[in-house]
Amino acid sequence: MAETQTEALLDSQFWQRPLRAYGGLACNSFMADSWSDRTPLHDAAFQGRLLSLRTLLTQGFPADILSMDRVTPLHEACLAGHYACAKLLLDNGAMVEAVSSNGATPLFNACSSGSVACVRLILQRSPAIHSTLLASPIHAAAKIGQWESMELLLSYGAYIDLELPGLGTPLYCACLAGATQCVEGLLLSGADIRLGCGQESPFHAAVEAGAVGVAELLMDYGADGSCRNSQGKTPFDLAAPNSTMKVMLQNRGPCPLSQFCRLSIRRCLGRSRLPGASGLFLPHRLKDFLLYQ
Repeated sequence: MAETQTEALLDSQFWQRPLRAYGGLACNSFMADSWSDRTPLHDAAFQGRLLSLRTLLTQGFPADILSMDRVTPLHEACLAGHYACAKLLLDNGAMVEAVSSNGATPLFNACSSGSVACVRLILQRSPAIHSTLLASPIHAAAKIGQWESMELLLSYGAYIDLELPGLGTPLYCACLAGATQCVEGLLLSGADIRLGCGQESPFHAAVEAGAVGVAELLMDYGADGSCRNSQGKTPFDLAAPNSTMKVMLQNRGPCPLSQFCRLSIRRCLGRSRLPGASGLFLPHRLKDFLLYQ
């Protein structure tokens, strides 16, 4: 208790220092010449100290106090995956769509941390999904193989085939990370298997990552083994000699006619109508086949 009181006292003394207006919001002027300035509110949010955070807010700290790089305490709470702290800040007026100087939003930070609870909380407060060249929530989730977060983002309207320079599509990121569950979820949801990062296909990414299971999954969904990247190499060319990947690609037989039929029907249906395939007047076995079930 004594430690908490001392901490609160120090925070209170820090708060007595003047504030400056920055971008329409308050920022602390104590370290206004530094890009690494942090307030006690930022620290409490990042470290998950809920009691300290509540005390500071009660003492008058603005929930949206900015660092010089426009990072808010909500950014910090989401980056560390502290749901309770994020909720407290939002309940006290924190801006859910705040953007830092590097383009990150609290939603992006929540996806980067892998906190599904924080992702859900942010989306419930503001369903808008903002992606920039530097910070795309769905790409952040794909990079760490967090399918639950990706599924939530897609349900709120995130663009499944968003291709960003240097990052590629979410499918490409998931393949590069060897995230089988994310790859399968994206493919089932209708992601375009041909779109990667420029001339690099998701198939190239899976081979480069040595993700054999992902490569097999891509082939099940019709990945083109003859596609060439910017160096003119096919996925087979990229596989290391005598590797498990090389052996798998060598031994993989041609795509059966039934698979070509399934892929053709799925393309005709299109991504928007794929979920409705289960309602078609077709035998259950055929519907299951179309939906990879």
